[in-house]
This record gives sequence, structure tokens and C-alpha cells, in this order.
Amino acid sequence: MSNNVINLKRTGTVLKPDQSRVLLRPFSPGDSQRTNRIITRIMALPEEQVGHLLDEVTAEFSQRHREIRRMFLERFEQVRQEHDPKGGLSEERRLLIGSYFLAEYTLESAALFNPSIVMHPDQAGLPPGALRFTLSLRATGEGHISSITFRTGIIHSNNQIEVLDAAGYLSEPRQIPNPAYEKGLFTRKLRELGFKSEFTGRVIDKLGDSFDMQELRAALDAELDQERHSQGVLQEDQNTAHGIWMLAQSNYEVQFQPEQQLSERILFPATPSQSNGIEDARFVRFQNDDGSYIYYATFTAFDGNVVMPELVETVDFLRFRFTTLNGPAAQNKGMAMFPRKIDGHYAMLARQDNESIYLSYSDNVHFWNERQVLLRPTFSWELIQIGNCGSPIETDAGWLVLSHGVGPLRKYCIGAFLLDRDDPSKVIGRLRAPLIQPNENEREGYVPNVVYTCGALLHKSELIIPYGLADHATGFATVPVEDVLAAME
Repeated sequence: MSNNVINLKRTGTVLKPDQSRVLLRPFSPGDSQRTNRIITRIMALPEEQVGHLLDEVTAEFSQRHREIRRMFLERFEQVRQEHDPKGGLSEERRLLIGSYFLAEYTLESAALFNPSIVMHPDQAGLPPGALRFTLSLRATGEGHISSITFRTGIIHSNNQIEVLDAAGYLSEPRQIPNPAYEKGLFTRKLRELGFKSEFTGRVIDKLGDSFDMQELRAALDAELDQERHSQGVLQEDQNTAHGIWMLAQSNYEVQFQPEQQLSERILFPATPSQSNGIEDARFVRFQNDDGSYIYYATFTAFDGNVVMPELVETVDFLRFRFTTLNGPAAQNKGMAMFPRKIDGHYAMLARQDNESIYLSYSDNVHFWNERQVLLRPTFSWELIQIGNCGSPIETDAGWLVLSHGVGPLRKYCIGAFLLDRDDPSKVIGRLRAPLIQPNENEREGYVPNVVYTCGALLHKSELIIPYGLADHATGFATVPVEDVLAAME
């Protein structure tokens, strides 16, 4: 048993949830009948009162949201399409109607935790020996709905961690209209989901090698209409059509504007599979075969009943592409990709059975079929379950992986193990005791007795570990990587 001392230091930097950070979200006060009654009451207001009310609302909220009048007008257009108030309305009345169907959402009202840290794509203008990082965090608000928020910061040459102040505004991205789908990839996803019927084949045959949402909707409607005029629509085909459309909705792209600071950009649930939250994104800076880099993040989508692993990718943190993960090895939570291919294949760690860590390889980042058990719960502090805490970190000694373990009284601790660089199926080192466990200052919170991270960063010889505190806030620790490796058995 190793007697090496691990010189882990808690930095004292803590990011706490900020209830002043609010996002403007669509508000639906009820069914269409109630919505129409509200619109009717606004339509009955005298024009001079409309202007006065709009001035009051704008004055109260314009300092809290960027371009608030544009957002009022956009929300009016959404409501108008659904409820069609009569035309000829003044701009002020349209803006006022839009304001009644928006509401502020406090993004971090409950928690700001489970961070992931990667090298920032822009390293210009830094002092010698410093590194700029991007920090992703899970922000949880009303209704326990989680989204992805970001911070930027600098690791200085002396390993001091500086997290820059967050922007005053919060903004969601624009969804890119009619993103292109590759027919071959989309068809393979449908097969993985079990949609292999003749109806599926007829719909796919109507599409080109590349297609958009409008073309897919037209192909679905055409096939359903043909059935409707012949034998009547079969319930099985109706269900298949719904499944095809849901898959398309789950694969989409969004775009932020360059003037929006990184801490202003919010990835909020946008599809039915994400309706109850986007949880625990594990970002990794992935090196492509040509030497270029792309950022991938696996995350857990939750609709209130079903947990779905999904993937988001970006090169600049401005444009994000969301896709589904498919295959028998794309299940459960905690998937984390290796930062490069291993022997020509993508590689990923995951917790497949709610207890153990598995290793998977694939020739396509969207499909994961093969899996093998890598580690099972062994030590007393992890006998309930273990899982990875982010992507493996490449060192000269091997792939360093942070792990989490759950022990008595559901106490979460962070551990570590080491995998062979050439053959990650070989575990060549493992900490017997936790690297980080909640101390007296960290154990109280939304979920007590929990420390957890979704990814660390190696800066020169120091391991930088941001970690969640009791599912409420985020702290930072640093530790020489040599200490961690030397303490492994």
C-alpha cells in the first residue's frame, strides 16, 4: 500500500448561484382559450393606455435584458401564429401583447455545480505561463430544470485560478432554421431506434441525400395522406411518423452572436427529450486526425421520465450542434470521451449498469455498440456505485481518469485511476482512498455530502479540478499530478 502524501489544495474560489441572473423565456398562462381571453382584454385597452403600459414595462425590465423590445415583438409573432389576433395593430400594441407572454426565469436559483473545464479556443494576450480556460456549469432553476452556462478564466503561472465576472445579460441562441440532415446517418439512427418498417422506407425514399426539416415534414405528410386516402392511417405508422419527427427535432443546431460574451450564452433545454433538463455536460477538447480541434460534450437529457445520453459539438462556442447518441453502449449516464482516437477509433467511458465503469469503442461518434466492464466498485467509499468524473487526461504515465464513488449515507467522493495509453482496457493504477471528499465546509447544500466534477484540466504539472459542492455551488482544487500518480497502487 502506498504511503505517498497527496498535496491537494482547495483554492478558496467558490462560484455560488446568483439569483440576479435571469433569462427571458416564453410564458404560456394556460390553454388556447385562456390565451385568447388575455389577448382580447389587451385588445380592448385604449391606445393611449397601451403606450403608457409599454413604457412602464420597458423602463422596468430593459436594464435586465438585451434588446427587450425585439424580444417582445418576436414573442408577439409566435402568439399571433397560434391565435391570430386581427391585423392592423399598432407596433406598441403588438409589443405589449408580446410582453404578456414572456416571463423571467432565474437560471441559477437552486444551484450552480458539476463543472467541466477545457482549454479556451483563444489563448491570445496572456502573460507568460498562463492559460485561458472555458468552464461549463450545470445551472439549476425553478422546477429543477438544468441548463448549461459558461464562465471564462485564467490559470496563472503560479497556478492561481482567476474566474472572470459573469456578464449582466443572459441570452439563448438562435435556432438555425432547417439544418441539413445526412440521409445515411439519419437512416442509421432510425434503424438503431427500431424504426425499420415499410413506412419508414417509403418516407426515406422521398428524401434526397441531404434534406432539411421542411422536406422531412413534407415527406411524412405525403406518406400519411396517401395512407389516409387508401386504407386509412395505421396506428403503427402514426407512431413511427411521430418517432421520426422526434428524432429530427433532437438533432439541431443553434448560433450565438459574437458580441454575446461567453458567460452570457445559455444552452437551455430545447427539445422534448430535454424538457426537464440538460444535466452534467462533460466537455473535452478533441484532436481530429488532421490535427485540428473540436469540442465535444456528452450530457444527460431528461424529459421527466427517460434519461437520454446526447452529444453537443462546437469549434468556437458560438455555433453548437446537438445530436442523439445511439446504440446499446449509449445508455445511462456519465459518458465521457477520450480526447483523441485510440488505434483509429473513438473511445468513451460510461456507467452502463448504474454501478460500474465501462469502456466503449466506435468508428462513428454518434453510434456506440461495443462495451466492456473496466472497473467495478471495490473500496468501502464506492460500494454503491462508481463512475467517471469527466474525460481521461493524457499523461506520460497513461490516461488519468477522475472517478466518483458513492458510499455510506450516499456520500459522494472523487477518486482517480490510471489506464494504459495504448490499451485503455488495462487499469494500471488506482487510488485506494478518495482524492477529494466533502469537508465540513462543503457538505451542506442542495444535496448534502456530495463532491462531484465533470472534468479537470492538466496545466503543466498541476491538475486543476473544479468540483461541485453539495449539488449547490462550485469550488476549485489543485494538486501536483505526480502526487496523484505516486499514490496509486
